[in-house]
Amino acid sequence: MFACIHAHGIAASGIAREFSPRVETIDEATVVLDISGMERLFGRPEKIASLIQARCGPRANVAVAPHRNAAVHAARGYAGVVLIPPGEEAARLGGLPVRLLETTPEILSILAVWGVHTFRDLAGLPVTGLAERFGGEGVRLWKLARGEAGAPLRPEVEAPVCRARLELEDAVSLLEPLSFLLSRLLNDVCRQIEERGMQALTIRLALGLENGGEHRREIRLPVPMRNAILFLKLLTLDLEWHPPGAPVVSVEISLDPAPPRPVQEGLFLPPSPEPEKLELTLKRIAGIVGAENVGSPDLVDTHRPGAFRMEPALAGSAHSAGQQPAGMAFRVFRPPVAAKVSPHGGPPEQVWSARARGKVLMRAGPWRTSGDWWTQSPWARDDWDLSLSDGALYRIYREFFTGQWYLDGRYD
Repeated sequence: MFACIHAHGIAASGIAREFSPRVETIDEATVVLDISGMERLFGRPEKIASLIQARCGPRANVAVAPHRNAAVHAARGYAGVVLIPPGEEAARLGGLPVRLLETTPEILSILAVWGVHTFRDLAGLPVTGLAERFGGEGVRLWKLARGEAGAPLRPEVEAPVCRARLELEDAVSLLEPLSFLLSRLLNDVCRQIEERGMQALTIRLALGLENGGEHRREIRLPVPMRNAILFLKLLTLDLEWHPPGAPVVSVEISLDPAPPRPVQEGLFLPPSPEPEKLELTLKRIAGIVGAENVGSPDLVDTHRPGAFRMEPALAGSAHSAGQQPAGMAFRVFRPPVAAKVSPHGGPPEQVWSARARGKVLMRAGPWRTSGDWWTQSPWARDDWDLSLSDGALYRIYREFFTGQWYLDGRYD
């Protein structure tokens, strides 16, 4: 049996979950719940319907029917509490207007021209004729008008969260005793997540402080993992760099479950480092050089040469097995090396810098690029490719606004 509640704001209220764990939200004013097996808790279906309306208020429409769609149409079409016994769907729904059927406006207008205004009128038409005129949609509407089973219930599945909490009798101010408590809680949440056959993608730590405040930390893992020892090391390193501002009186750890990652090694690919060890190594490096300086470079939406941003490193990413096209590699100098060029106002003929110097044997350019003129920091530059007498090929550029020359990199 299915129950449908039609009332303003019922979807956001969460009342339906008080009567069944299997709930589907149709829209903000309509929800359907599976009440099969709820008789032991709440009584017969008519008693369940009355309890639901009492909980939702007198303006709520509640319908109980053997099929999901029949319950939805009855709740939207009739006021109060409606109970439809098995086998009486067509008779009880017959007086409802066809506009309650979810279909296209074109079909509704055609039915109106035919003089079909109620479910009973539509159910009385030959199904073969509806199929010839409307195809599969006509057969679906004919079945809905008769109260026959339609789409199955599609209940929302709440994302599971594995959580463990510990209230402390005495405040803890040192990291070493706090790590013992973290280890205990991590073992509990890892056991919970293992029971679900899942792994963790996010670690959340909430520390209640003695002064009434709260210290929250979140670690986003690059790939799903389930390793309590690794999680403890990551949390310990994070707390070393971001310690709480007062002694700790409560600890709560939660993990966001995620499907286990598939692992398939290629026969002709070099072995990649284990994601767990790589993540721990990156966290230690981030503690030394700063988290903003560790990760994978990613291009940004600009024409500024060399512009990029740092994104979190993706551990265990697959290597490309295809052959890379042959070509010259460009070794970028970061930061660019200041250079002197002669003659000053014409094409480069001689270059002096800390990384390269010599006479220009061949040159190509200039190529003018510019951008960000609509901001407070516009830029423009002229690029040249130079073959110097030292036997190497370089790229240099001249800042348009300052006139300063820089050595941008070297071709290998």
